[in-house]
Amino acid sequence: MFDGFLTFRPSCEVCGQDFSGFNSGDGPAFFVMSIVGIVVVGLALWMEITYEPAIWIHAVVAGTLSIGLSLAIIRPLKGVLAALQFANKAEQGRFR
Repeated sequence: MFDGFLTFRPSCEVCGQDFSGFNSGDGPAFFVMSIVGIVVVGLALWMEITYEPAIWIHAVVAGTLSIGLSLAIIRPLKGVLAALQFANKAEQGRFR
């Protein structure tokens, strides 16, 4: 389905499904920011209340976790939104 990290292939190699109409826009980025933000802020609050670490430890943990989680879930979320477009027969730029 993907050609590279986030780019869709023109079509499926097995069944020939056309992927050129799939455009998830900023949807995956919004969900990634929301999910990662909740996880990182929750962990930072828990760490502060439980251990009271230095600010640089917060920065290292939050930075590493933010980048790692973002890279880990952006591609699956983009695939899910493309699958939802396909299942709901969504078309871009069509006004009724």
